[in-house]
Amino acid sequence: MTTRPARRTRRTTRTLQVAGVGAAALLALSACSSSDSSDSPDKASASSKLSGTVTVFAAASLKESFTTLGEQFEKAHPGTKVTFSFGGSDSLAASITGGAPADVFAAASPKTMAIVSDKGDTAAAPATFVRNQLEIATLPGNPDKVSSLKDLTKPGLKVVLCDKTVPCGAAAQKALEASKLKLTPVSYEQDVKSALTKVELKEADAAVVYKTDVKAAGDKVEGVEFPESAEAVNDYPIALLKDAHNAAAGKAFIDLVRSAEGQKVLTEAGFLQPTS
Repeated sequence: MTTRPARRTRRTTRTLQVAGVGAAALLALSACSSSDSSDSPDKASASSKLSGTVTVFAAASLKESFTTLGEQFEKAHPGTKVTFSFGGSDSLAASITGGAPADVFAAASPKTMAIVSDKGDTAAAPATFVRNQLEIATLPGNPDKVSSLKDLTKPGLKVVLCDKTVPCGAAAQKALEASKLKLTPVSYEQDVKSALTKVELKEADAAVVYKTDVKAAGDKVEGVEFPESAEAVNDYPIALLKDAHNAAAGKAFIDLVRSAEGQKVLTEAGFLQPTS
């Protein structure tokens, strides 16, 4: 009579041991699962998810392409919003050094970027992301038969230039000097879009602007290339700002601009690839 209880006891002991091993295994699996999930890409991406507003100050000539890139950025990062301030690079630089809140600055020349970087207001060294070349914008159909930079000096022709302090104006002056030409415009404009608008509204017969602006204007103007523009190609630098309120999103936007996808948008708009 004593054997049967002994067997039952041994069976009970064995069952408890097996249950204990099973529980230990489950705990180990659970620990591994927990460890694996913490290192998983989904978890990592969730922890580094971008949000909030990223403020970008950018040269006026970047308006169309950067607006497109901003929409792409917001779509790729739900919960973010990209706001832009477009204008003359010199004015934007002055605003930044004066304390205007911004995360990213994209200038139309190294000289205007230097206004910001020389003050120590960039978080890292600026990087050139595209280049741009000048073109003459005339009225549709080119009624004044403008075919060269020299033609802009014709008596009675109303020509508009960007102000010499902004990159498109400085580049135009460089091209004129290379051609040994003197030109007195009817007005100097504070950014390239303002210069182009004068022609679009038929308040001027021609303007020296960027190829990208002529392309963006479509049939509102006609573009005339001139060889001297090769002497005045502008590099466009971009930089994250030191006092960025949303540095993570700002850096991600710069990464998009410099990516193959971003470069595709920019080159389709007429910008040139940066020299290596």
